[in-house]
Amino acid sequence: MAELKADEYKSFESIKHVDENGNEFWNARELSEILMYSKWENFSKVINKAMLACKNSGFNIDDHFPEVRKTIAMPKSAKKQVVDYQLTRYACYLIVQNGDPRKEIIALGQTYFAIQTRRAEVAEVFNQLDENNKRLVVRGNIKQWNQLLAEAARNAGIITDKEFAIFQNAGYMGLYGGLSVSDIHSRKKLGKDEKILDYMGSTELIANLFRISQTEEKLKVDDTGNPEEATNTHYEVAEKIRKAMIEMGTTLPENLPTPEKSIQVIEREEIRKLRESKKPLMLDE
Repeated sequence: MAELKADEYKSFESIKHVDENGNEFWNARELSEILMYSKWENFSKVINKAMLACKNSGFNIDDHFPEVRKTIAMPKSAKKQVVDYQLTRYACYLIVQNGDPRKEIIALGQTYFAIQTRRAEVAEVFNQLDENNKRLVVRGNIKQWNQLLAEAARNAGIITDKEFAIFQNAGYMGLYGGLSVSDIHSRKKLGKDEKILDYMGSTELIANLFRISQTEEKLKVDDTGNPEEATNTHYEVAEKIRKAMIEMGTTLPENLPTPEKSIQVIEREEIRKLRESKKPLMLDE
């Protein structure tokens, strides 16, 4: 997680509201400005993803994203009613987790709104999800753990894109019995711009999540400061996970089936279902 700077901390605090019952909330339109989204349409897409994550975590969307109407000023003294949301802290957390990772303020927001890890939050309901939603949950966790792993790799001296590619490849080779990223990509018969993580079933994703999280932890514990050592650590952790799978007699990751639908397709379908299940709005922006 990024170190939270005082000014950014104050910016999140400055838009916090408290209702008559003492409950904190943030208005989505004010949060969008803090997070540097100039267009509401773009921010509403992030809200949709956060709502889906909320649903998959077993929580009621309306409890965390209640819709409200808000009047805003328009040119020539005109006024317009628009949709806004009164967001709980948890809703804000999910929003920044699904925001544009290239924005520093998003990383700072992740720290500010951090609560229990999402993996712990979905533990009780995970087994009740269908395969598609399990994939969405685990893929979301992998995105966050990959950020932590990238930070640990940088601390170990892995700086350039080439070094990081070698580092990442080592982890896959350890887990997949010597298969490189390119080999796995070809084995799954993916197109040039398709990512292998987006074409994994939940079981394969969980194996990779374990590889990523355990490597990140190992790098921190060892306080590795050498890029070559860090790359070897990634390979060795992944290889040990593979050996454990062999000992347990479970299916090795390269032999698991490749889903037909990508994570992006499933996400769009689930968001569409989510929107269709909600009552139509009384106004249209």
